Amino acid sequence: MLQVQGLHAYYGDSHVLRGVDLDVPEATAVGLLGRNGMGKTTLIRSVMGYVPARSGTVSWNGHDMTNLAPERMARAGLGYVPEGRGIFPNLNVRENLLMAARAGRDGKSPWSLERVLATFPRLAERLEHGGQQLSGGEQQMLSIGRALMTHPQLLILDEATEGLAPQIVAEIWRVVAVIRASGISTLIVDRNFHAVLAHTDRAVVMEKGRIVLQGESDVLARDPQALTQYLGV
Repeated sequence: MLQVQGLHAYYGDSHVLRGVDLDVPEATAVGLLGRNGMGKTTLIRSVMGYVPARSGTVSWNGHDMTNLAPERMARAGLGYVPEGRGIFPNLNVRENLLMAARAGRDGKSPWSLERVLATFPRLAERLEHGGQQLSGGEQQMLSIGRALMTHPQLLILDEATEGLAPQIVAEIWRVVAVIRASGISTLIVDRNFHAVLAHTDRAVVMEKGRIVLQGESDVLARDPQALTQYLGV
């Protein structure tokens, strides 16, 4: 579905992405690993249209989508859960969810409000709470739930468990497993590489704006020497 080829991107004069190639096939979970500052979030934001690509291409279902506006990418079927969550603090839980709701490409809506609330029981208990009244973990659940209500073909999760309590982290990974089982492709960035490898089919490792290692997740999990070299673990 998603194919990135030879992507170069800059922040000002700083050359961040240096010829990145990345494929996310249909119904596949891919982990995106690397130490801080290696270009993972920049890659995601370039795919979504927030950071312009200087060269290279971003293709979606065979169509060139390079540098299209983020709303065009969302309408095409990419769901994005950004680092920092990005919920609307002045809207309550119900409003945050419903403002993003739309039918899927086939006109169906399997991720209804009811299904999202069943997946996140905490949100069901806080429907009338404002976004600013939620805990960090609840805000993260809301951000994921809101993305699901757009009925994405691909869900991109950027540091979905960062700064959360262990109990909430376990809940987020449970939901990631549910999403994966539903057939939605996922691209997951998270510092807990053990969890990423356990919840993905394939993984790629970035270093200094390049993909330096990739393979099946279970194979990479059994290669501590490579993980030590590139992740410092």
